[in-house]
Amino acid sequence: MGFFDKLFGKKEKESLDTGLQKTKEGLFTKIAKAVAGKSSIDDEVLDNIEEALVTADVGIDTTVAIIERLEKRVKQDKYINATELNKLIQQEIESLLAEADDSSYKNFEIPSNKKPYVILVVGVNGVGKTTTIGKLAHNYKKAGHSVMLGAADTFRAAAVDQLTIWSERVGVPIVKQAMGSDPSAVAFDTVQSAVAKGTDVVIIDTAGRLHNKAHLMEELSKIKRVIKKVMPDAPHEVMLVLDGSTGQNAVEQAKHFTAATEVSALTITKLDGTAKGGVVLAIANQFKIPVKFIGVGEKIDDLLIFDKHEFVDSLFSLK
Repeated sequence: MGFFDKLFGKKEKESLDTGLQKTKEGLFTKIAKAVAGKSSIDDEVLDNIEEALVTADVGIDTTVAIIERLEKRVKQDKYINATELNKLIQQEIESLLAEADDSSYKNFEIPSNKKPYVILVVGVNGVGKTTTIGKLAHNYKKAGHSVMLGAADTFRAAAVDQLTIWSERVGVPIVKQAMGSDPSAVAFDTVQSAVAKGTDVVIIDTAGRLHNKAHLMEELSKIKRVIKKVMPDAPHEVMLVLDGSTGQNAVEQAKHFTAATEVSALTITKLDGTAKGGVVLAIANQFKIPVKFIGVGEKIDDLLIFDKHEFVDSLFSLK
């Protein structure tokens, strides 16, 4: 299968390790200091681990859940040394992520009975939403699928222009209308065109405004309604894009969007260059929505399928 066989080969693993470097430096270094020279887990160790997790933007609720799991494991397992404690922490973090992980979604596959597979992308301006769409289109095309983009963020000329540049860069068609056009009309035309042409994947950009949640809900609902006129079971996925470098602010954005519309997948961007990568754990645990992709760099291939094991392994890697 080529590309699929190397989903987390050397190149992908290096991108993940590099992208999480700052978070790893903060989190792993503090945890290492917390357990150094300890022959047992006491309250001081747990307090230090708790502080390390909170400062990495894992969040209070998720941190408490991890600490409680550690306490429970320590009671039933014999603790030997710092290395084993690190493994224990990794296992508990990974098991926490497993509750939100959608392991069936791999390799940019699409269901055979849903063609085109329609993805509605939501998120506030500035989180990397349009760039994520471009990178998604690239990966789906790389996986052998035909892709069409829909520029339904008609309130900002820059958004349409940026998506057009991405469509040209990736080599996929785009459906767009004049600035100020009805976003739902763009969505309708995009899906209708994709159906007529037998396109495999449709990715539709939407406006990213949070100042009026009621209006946002109304707009997204209208887009969904008109899409269903063409495909009754679409959109098949509503993907929320969040900026990981904003830490707990990303959690607040997730609260607003999950309240405004039914979000089925998450992409967390800009994890490179920030020490706040722990927010991935907070979001995955709090919302129980699958984190499907993470952005770890500017390059077109720096959007990675989220793998909980590889993610946690990179956080604790000594390399």
